[in-house]
Amino acid sequence: MDTMRDEKRKAIPAIGFYPQDEISTGTTLIAMEYNGGVVVGTDSRTSAGSFITSRATNKITPITENMVVCRSGSAADTQAIADIAKYHIDVYTMTENKPVTIYRSSQIFRQFLYNYREQLSASVLVAGWDSELGGQVYAIPIGGFVSRQRSTASGSGSTFVQGFLDSQWRPDLTLDECKAIVKQAVGLATFRDGSSGGVVRLAVIDKTGSKFELFRPDKPGFPFVQTPTPHLSFPPHIEQVL
Repeated sequence: MDTMRDEKRKAIPAIGFYPQDEISTGTTLIAMEYNGGVVVGTDSRTSAGSFITSRATNKITPITENMVVCRSGSAADTQAIADIAKYHIDVYTMTENKPVTIYRSSQIFRQFLYNYREQLSASVLVAGWDSELGGQVYAIPIGGFVSRQRSTASGSGSTFVQGFLDSQWRPDLTLDECKAIVKQAVGLATFRDGSSGGVVRLAVIDKTGSKFELFRPDKPGFPFVQTPTPHLSFPPHIEQVL
């Protein structure tokens, strides 16, 4: 058993041991149902402590043609869980000769996240479409509890945008309306959350499959936030140039 988890280990070059900080995705995940499917959006920053290891990580992992999983937590843990769950879902699909429903897929994710809750740092959003219930979003936070959501956010940036999502969602949203809300929510979260950033990735999942989009800060369509002009920081008798 590892008894030195809470202290910084020293490198031992003779045996090739170089301790590293855990790679984690301080992140923003957004998912929302609309009339016909689901839209999910994420940022793309991966960090190790205060060091940004990647600015273009793809946190939307396709599981089937009509299902994706959005990952937050330890990058290694979430990637492993996504691969293992995808394997089981593919096996069930082949042996039963029919697609696994989105709800049942969420329970497969839940099983691993719950059984290994002490060893994993992983939280996921399972989003997809099936012929039984249409578009669905299932939130599975750390610990393995599953709940279906119409609109949800996860990750470090979720605290900055949950109220915005609550105010914007309504029944029978169109695809364009839902995409605009999700994209704006990711933009708002990345603006305030120091652990989120990079590009904005969107995925639309409906009966035709999954479609992916990417919005870069240097290209049109990226969600920018207009902040209020600050008050002058010096006394009025001191001339300032804005």
